[in-house]
Amino acid sequence: MGEAPLSLNPALRDVRYCPRCAAEATVRYPRSITCSSCGYGAYYNPKPVACGIVRLDARIVLMRRATEPGRGRWTMPGGFVDLGESVPQAARREIAEELAIEAEIGDLVGVYSSPSDRVVVVVYAAQALGEPSTTEEALEVKAFAPDEIPWQELAFWSDEQALREYLTAR
Repeated sequence: MGEAPLSLNPALRDVRYCPRCAAEATVRYPRSITCSSCGYGAYYNPKPVACGIVRLDARIVLMRRATEPGRGRWTMPGGFVDLGESVPQAARREIAEELAIEAEIGDLVGVYSSPSDRVVVVVYAAQALGEPSTTEEALEVKAFAPDEIPWQELAFWSDEQALREYLTAR
């Protein structure tokens, strides 16, 4: 049984009234809500996600996701960029949280998006500064030689695209 498709904007899916004054609002799903009564307006954009392709010697570290979407599938470490941090800082933080290691963030690998997705994925090359291990977010952590990457078991289309571009450029 397949997973239900994600709504582009679940927060706006069933909204009809202004959250400020409760007047009937104009909703342009999935992009905006505006209120002609009080002037309220909210505009929704994709959320930035910072990821790292982490090298350990000549291998690439991937993790099996402990959460949905993609639970049990392989992915590069990454997550949402928090307010008050840069995208590279978020990549470093996410690597630390998900692999229990510090990493040196390197060059930008690429920026990935799709009109049917709620995120913009920003991927950096990274160098592990220690031996990664499992965490609450990673069921398993493994360093793969480039020819051993489990392409058919990757969690997201952006994992495959970023890894292929990274390996082609090396």
